[in-house]
Amino acid sequence: MTQTRHDPLIPLRLTDPRPVVTIGTLAWLVITAVVFAAGDRWQTALPICFAGLAVGALGFALFLVQRAAARRGSKGAQRGLS
Repeated sequence: MTQTRHDPLIPLRLTDPRPVVTIGTLAWLVITAVVFAAGDRWQTALPICFAGLAVGALGFALFLVQRAAARRGSKGAQRGLS
């Protein structure tokens, strides 16, 4: 017995990774500025802030590379990126 599923499509605003990556990276930037302003008291947290910034930049770069590959029509690219 074969049944056809009719699942509703997820709205594009919920599947777009750009706002999440941008807000996350900006949050790490603000946290890094706060740690710098706090002085020696929070210096042990500074490497964690730099790691957060690096992960945010890496995520954004990965998104841009995948989007460029999808626009080129590369076989290994993710589908649905505009």
